[in-house]
Amino acid sequence: MYKAFYEMERSPFVRDIPAQLLYESPVMADILGRLSYAADRQLFAVVTADAGCGKSTLIRRFATSLPKEEYIFLYLSDSKLTPRWFYKGMLDQLGIESRFYRGDAKRQLQKEVEIIRGVHGKKVVCILDEAHLLEKETIEEFRFLLNYKFDSMSPMALVLAGQTELWDKLRLQRYAAVRQRIDVNCILPHLGRAETESYIQSHLKYAGGRQDIFTDKALDEIYRESTGIPRRINRICDGCLMYASQQGKRLTDEHQVRYVLEHEMLGGDT
Repeated sequence: MYKAFYEMERSPFVRDIPAQLLYESPVMADILGRLSYAADRQLFAVVTADAGCGKSTLIRRFATSLPKEEYIFLYLSDSKLTPRWFYKGMLDQLGIESRFYRGDAKRQLQKEVEIIRGVHGKKVVCILDEAHLLEKETIEEFRFLLNYKFDSMSPMALVLAGQTELWDKLRLQRYAAVRQRIDVNCILPHLGRAETESYIQSHLKYAGGRQDIFTDKALDEIYRESTGIPRRINRICDGCLMYASQQGKRLTDEHQVRYVLEHEMLGGDT
């Protein structure tokens, strides 16, 4: 509704911005580099972040960065994922009908990965999203999957991505054997004040409009209320642009931000 008022070509604070155009903080750039290393070396990696901090964005950026001629990318996101459905899900994405028993399905997967590596010259990268919701049996299965050829090599790069409680779970003694196999551990933090401003400007640039719509004090207020969480930043900025355009305001200041936070965010939830 505010695109025409601000002469924008696209909506700025939406979730479907092309991955290559998304804002990349210095920490995100560092994590992407580490994940690329894990993909190349076929390592076991864990990525954690608070809700709304850009974990899905990071995964999208990572997936699109992998050369298709060198990698096969598998993605699973299922809170009820059992070991059998874990193997079935990966085999389905490889176009193979999974056998019923877990052990048979695991051997199927390992055989197919050998073919992919040896015949096609590609590496497999599997991401399990929302991994903080996985049950004990599934987490422990990763140890057996990665224990390959007498533990001399890893059949694939495995990335567990989840909210912060995933690492809290992995710290438990019951997961010591799994934790010891983790090669790369990445934590995606909240954005800082300067990064929040860069994030907002990046989205406004993508929209094709002016990048100076928010005053410095408005940006201070947005950062304070969002605590640097991108999902909250999006909601606040979207609400502010809607309100300001209805008021015929070309510039959004801290008073308008506070009004939106107090009157337009349900239950004060930003």
